Amino acid sequence: MKTLRFETLQEAHIPSILNIENRTNSAPWSERSFRNELDHQHGIFVAAIEDGEVIGYGGVWLVIDEAHITTISIDESHRRQGVGERLMKELLLRAKEKGMVCSTLEVRASNDPAVRLYEKLGYKTTARRKGYYPDNREDALVMWMHNLSEWEPRKG
Repeated sequence: MKTLRFETLQEAHIPSILNIENRTNSAPWSERSFRNELDHQHGIFVAAIEDGEVIGYGGVWLVIDEAHITTISIDESHRRQGVGERLMKELLLRAKEKGMVCSTLEVRASNDPAVRLYEKLGYKTTARRKGYYPDNREDALVMWMHNLSEWEPRKG
């Protein structure tokens, strides 16, 4: 039986994270960007670990009372198994524990699976940023969850 756990980002996670990032993101973060998350004073960054292997990661910046999801990715071989949902719940719970009352994120307008996940968690689309993504000028949907302070994750 496989065991999924979440660990605060450590330097040892970065090579695996970069491997996933470069395979799954058409505008990947640099190694320096991930290293900056190691000691980001107002950030939370976690690695999803299954049986000792990094299979995903996600980060959030804490801005006054807002949890801004900066990145989330799951290795392609582990998608559609609930890992992304569990990772998002972990990030939101950690942000809520730090006193955040709302959350926001940007998502590619074409990323229907991610949009559905965020809606399931309670986010609502509030705006569209034209040409937001530098690799292909795709629009981003801006999504908000205004009730993080009262939010409780649903099972499943």
